[in-house]
Amino acid sequence: MNTLNTGARISGCWTVTGISGGGEGSLDRLLPSICPGVTPRKRTTSQCKSEPPLLRTSKRTIYTAGRPPWYNEHGTQSKEAFVIGLCGGSASGKTTVARKIIEALDVPWVVLLSMDSFYKVLTPEQQVTAASNDYNFDHPDAFDFSLLEHTLRKLKLGKSVKIPVYDFTTHGRQKEWKTVYGASVIIFEGIMAFADKEVLKLLDMKIFVDTDSDIRLVRRLRRDITERGRDIEGVIKQYNKFVKPAFEQYIEPTMRLADIVVPRGGCNMVAIDLIVQHVHSQLEERELSVRAALASAHQAQPLPQTLSVLESTPQVRGMHTIIRNKETSRDEFIFYSKRLMRLLIERALSYLPSQSHIVQTPQGEDYEGRSFHGKRITGVSILRAGETMEPALRAVCKDVRIGKILIQTNQDTGEPELHYLRLPKDIGEDHVILMDCTVSTGAAAMMAVRVLLDHDVQEEKILLVSLLMAEMGVHSVAYAFPQVKIITTAVDKKVNDLFHIIPGIGNFGDRYFGTDAPPDWSDDDMEDLCY
Repeated sequence: MNTLNTGARISGCWTVTGISGGGEGSLDRLLPSICPGVTPRKRTTSQCKSEPPLLRTSKRTIYTAGRPPWYNEHGTQSKEAFVIGLCGGSASGKTTVARKIIEALDVPWVVLLSMDSFYKVLTPEQQVTAASNDYNFDHPDAFDFSLLEHTLRKLKLGKSVKIPVYDFTTHGRQKEWKTVYGASVIIFEGIMAFADKEVLKLLDMKIFVDTDSDIRLVRRLRRDITERGRDIEGVIKQYNKFVKPAFEQYIEPTMRLADIVVPRGGCNMVAIDLIVQHVHSQLEERELSVRAALASAHQAQPLPQTLSVLESTPQVRGMHTIIRNKETSRDEFIFYSKRLMRLLIERALSYLPSQSHIVQTPQGEDYEGRSFHGKRITGVSILRAGETMEPALRAVCKDVRIGKILIQTNQDTGEPELHYLRLPKDIGEDHVILMDCTVSTGAAAMMAVRVLLDHDVQEEKILLVSLLMAEMGVHSVAYAFPQVKIITTAVDKKVNDLFHIIPGIGNFGDRYFGTDAPPDWSDDDMEDLCY
């Protein structure tokens, strides 16, 4: 490896100063892997580590880690994902380093984005060339940098993206693309990771994995022969004709752009530990305090015009009397809650867009009525209490699609955290009814709305429905998202220091499901703690 004039070798890695976060080997010289016990990697695919750790008890399944807020109290993006760029020659161990960093970081919501997903689709003529090992996959022109830059930029901004799945047998993209969302950390790896200026601007940390050329060749031989069924002559031909020259012309010169150069790849745990320490410090600096800001904002403001409260008829008030009473049995609590939910959902549906629709009656006469004017209606419940509203929605909306979001409060920071989501395909085209049973500060509801917006749902197409809300929660959601329609059966004035709605209804989820709430539950999140 050439010595860099601007860098110094520190504890087993190259640290390059002054850069911001932004000979042919013969077969008899081939060396074995210097990392015993490391299995050869398969073709890298972009993936997302978003499944959180669990704590299981006799009654509860508690999600113990999640994604903290990536937006401020105004609901706007204020914390970008931290992007690590990993560059290096073919079979240098980039993916191994990436996975070692992910393991050592030990945080959820990490996305591994591979350049292998962004090869261009080959024409029939190019496919013939590729079949004879005469197509250069190691040239910058082989990659779709426009799509790559667009995808990485959206991911960095916290948006949901669709990533192509490249088929190396047909040299084309599969029909189904992979959806990735929710990155606190993005690790982007590829042989040309530093080759595009626009992509380079998106990288907060740049790492070059430097591995001896003989080791890279033997790894490539093993991979292409065992995994792709190629013959040794074809692999060596391609290496000498394309891989080695491309490394010397396009890849090795970008080493000077790196903040850190890691020798020996995934075996260099000293270098990986230093990288992880830096990433942890960056994540700590980006932490936000949303709930505290919500609690101090919007005091003594009139209720917004986007709020619709069910008329307090004797029937509605009578049902509230029953479900608010701490002496009410669980059976009665469920029965009257369901009645209120049905009324609430019917009210929400009246705010969906409609158009004139003329039909002919059995008597042969025309009747001018109304019909839904939109593509689809999707319900999304904030687990677990919001899930109790799904039957009411299904009862009045035939074939409605359902999504789920799990949000709970971090007991150390007091901030809401996103733990899990499952949303229907192409939800960005739908009108969405977002369901939660109680909203106190609005922190969980805001996070759920932000998730929907990140999946391209239009703000004016979101209806937030809740059995009971506090004025603070109404103001928080309406201020951050002024086009979201809010529908509830009642609004209570106060929230106490523990974020309980006063006078309130208690912990809705525990009263409905017959579970016991911890002593420090809060209305916004303990509803959704277990699923």
